[in-house]
Amino acid sequence: MTATSNPLSPDRPTSSAITGSNSPSLAQLLDLDRYALDQPSSPGYRAAVDQARRELRADGCAVIKDLVWSPALAVLSTEIRNRKHQTHYSSQTINPYFHTEPDPDYPDDHPVNTFLERSSGFIPGDAWERGCATDVIFRAPELSHFLADCLEIPELHCYADPLAGLTSNILDPGQQFTWHFDTNDFAVTVLVDEADEGGLFEYVPDIRSAGDEGFEHIAEVLAGGRDGVVTLDLRPGDMQIFRGRHSLHRVSRVGAGSRPRHAAILAYTEKPGVIGRVARTRQLFGRVLPEHEAAERERVRSDRLLD
Repeated sequence: MTATSNPLSPDRPTSSAITGSNSPSLAQLLDLDRYALDQPSSPGYRAAVDQARRELRADGCAVIKDLVWSPALAVLSTEIRNRKHQTHYSSQTINPYFHTEPDPDYPDDHPVNTFLERSSGFIPGDAWERGCATDVIFRAPELSHFLADCLEIPELHCYADPLAGLTSNILDPGQQFTWHFDTNDFAVTVLVDEADEGGLFEYVPDIRSAGDEGFEHIAEVLAGGRDGVVTLDLRPGDMQIFRGRHSLHRVSRVGAGSRPRHAAILAYTEKPGVIGRVARTRQLFGRVLPEHEAAERERVRSDRLLD
């Protein structure tokens, strides 16, 4: 980003000040000096939005570097570790569409019938109490307005799903989140704790479209091909905006002797009141709630992609 920050600012928060407050302010958590999320008419805000738009238009991925203050990052890490006992871990062999069973309508070497290990965990949304630091970031209207501007859409709402709205993705040593597509149009994540080895975010921009599944290229990547694969240089405190509906992506395996990789996932929707799909919710969280069952009965698909 082109805006600059002042590392010696007397207003820079401390971890103790953040943890000592009942509910920290956004200014204690995010670098508003640099990105001016609270001043949408300012040059700093416009520069940040313009840069993110260029990156998203180029390949569907934008990174807001060092958005989270370093002391706040320590608080986010503590919040994840304090809730890690509530993580739902699962290990499955899935295809890129989150299916677990072969389809006889396709050849054995087809992407639909190519299954790779997904081993990871998620801390569910109902583990986070209102007013904790991670929740303050997630629910800040300044952030959702900024993200909508970056994505060039009118507005965003916090994902109403009680399990998948605010979550943390956990990759412990030896785990990976293999190649897959998202069911939503975009995802917002903050890398909190990076792995010493592995745990790299990789993607293939726009490998498929609403009218073309792109099976041939997908098969090459699943077989180990690197054509078109981008490895993202993410650091703790960076916020990533990613369009994963049409871009194949993964987090590579964390090394056996590495520290875990923790990321906060902040989910938003263009319309209010959206609830996630039953099958995907059960895969990621091991359970569904009555809200999911009710939403499934009323769901209308927006495209005909496999998922």
